[in-house]
Formats: sequence, structure tokens, C-alpha cells
Amino acid sequence: MALNKISKAAMRCSLPSRVLVLAGLCCNLVACATAPSTPKPLSAVLTGSNTVLLGEVHDNAVVHAFRLAALRQAVEAGWRPAIAMEQFDREKQATLDLVRQAKPVDIDRLIVEAAPSGKGWQWDYYRPVLALAIQYNLPIVAANLSRVDAAKVAKQGVAAVLPDKLIVDYGLAAGVPDDLLAKQRRAIDLGHCGQLPPSLLEGMAQAQIVRDVVMAEAIKPYLQNKRGVVLLAGNGHVRRDMGVPHWLPGAISVGMVEQTEAAAYDQTYLLPTQTRADPCAGLSLPMATSK
Repeated sequence: MALNKISKAAMRCSLPSRVLVLAGLCCNLVACATAPSTPKPLSAVLTGSNTVLLGEVHDNAVVHAFRLAALRQAVEAGWRPAIAMEQFDREKQATLDLVRQAKPVDIDRLIVEAAPSGKGWQWDYYRPVLALAIQYNLPIVAANLSRVDAAKVAKQGVAAVLPDKLIVDYGLAAGVPDDLLAKQRRAIDLGHCGQLPPSLLEGMAQAQIVRDVVMAEAIKPYLQNKRGVVLLAGNGHVRRDMGVPHWLPGAISVGMVEQTEAAAYDQTYLLPTQTRADPCAGLSLPMATSK
């Protein structure tokens, strides 16, 4: 979806020019409650950077359209990054590369073969990104930890899926830092409406941390490459205080948020909220009774 096709009602408010800056926050979340009117500032950040982590609210159409418009502008201006995606598990890299050898590339086949379960992703939001990568011959990087491996971490710990070298390289030999673990526990508890038993939070927090390490490792080969790399992932994964940037300090983190948050990103865009039902309304997790 091109930016000019986004609902005018959703994008009708424009920010004062002093708020749209290229360093610090793109939107002052304390004073600003409107959407940026143009993706040009973000596009300029992309073309001037080597490693950018672009967040998303997974089901927000405006967020996806705004991010795509900025990506397209940057690529059309000459930027040729690798595009790393949370939507593909790391084990599917060979499949992605194989499907891309066919000419023309069948995007639907690529999705079916490289993400066979779908995992609940709304692929209409990601097809245009894949089409852009194919049009400009940009590498597509499978960046995510699979659900199977995440479950192993939750039950058995970090060493269940990370080789010794990565455990040492990422400073995990003595275990996950307590402060990082605490932040992830809070985020997971909030994301599950406070209904998870404490006994599950620790393992799930460790799995989320390993997921961020795996994403960081997936994009590392492009850090010193003139091509550059952009990671597309949920906002939680691109937070400076606990996400992928914790493991890649030099990366630029861009949050695409619906509501005010602490300054958890290098740059933040406040975009219109997607209409949705309250995810916590009427929710009752079976395991919650074990608290």
C-alpha cells in the first residue's frame, strides 16, 4: 500500500517542522499526538545509515504503509540494504535463497515455502516489502528464532540453542543479565495481560532474549558491508533498552508506535492507532490458575 493511499483521516495531521528532526526523536512523545505527514525524514535516516532497526505494530496498516514508503524512497534514492525480517525463521534462509533463483520470483511461493505455518503474520503487509527486495535484488535475511527453538530455551535455557561461541561472544557465559531479564519479564507479563504464572515468565523472557541475539547475529555479516542492512521487527525487538540494539550498540533503532512510551528508541514515530478489540477483554489463560 503506497503512503498516498492511506486514509486521509488517519494521516490528516502534520507535525511542526521543528519536531521532525533527523537526530533524537522524530516525534516528541510528550508533546506530540499526531502522525508525521511524510516519510522523507525517515527515508533520509535510512540512506545515511549502515544498520537500521525498523519497528512495527504487527497489525497496524498505517505503520506498515509509512515504513514501506520510507523504505521505497530510500531504495529509489540508491540505498541497497539487505532486508532482515522477523517473519522468517533463520532455518529458512536456504529456502529463501533457492526460491529466489527462479525467474520471475513467485512471492506467494516464497512465503509458502519459507514460512509454511504462516505464524499468524498478515502477509499482505509484507508482500510489498518482498516485491521491493526482489525488484532491486536486495538480500532477504531470515532473522527469527523458530517457535520450536524458543520453546527449548524456555525449558532448558540459553545453551539449548546457542552454540558455545555465541554464548561467549554475546557475554552470556555467566547467564542472562538480571536487569535485562527483569525488563523482558515485565514486557511479557504485560503482553499476556498479567495472566501468566510467574513460573513461566522466566523461561519466556530468556527465549525472547535469545530471539534478539539471533536477530543480531543474522544481520552481523552486513554491519561492515557498504550495502548496509535494515531489520524489520516488532517494536519490542528494536528497543534500545532490551531488544536487538542491546547486542548491536551501533545500530539505529526506530520505533513505530501507537501510544506514548519511554524514550526506548533512537528515533520514534507516533502513528495512528489501529482499531482493534481489547486483547485482554474476556481473556482467561488456563495456566493463570497456577499462580
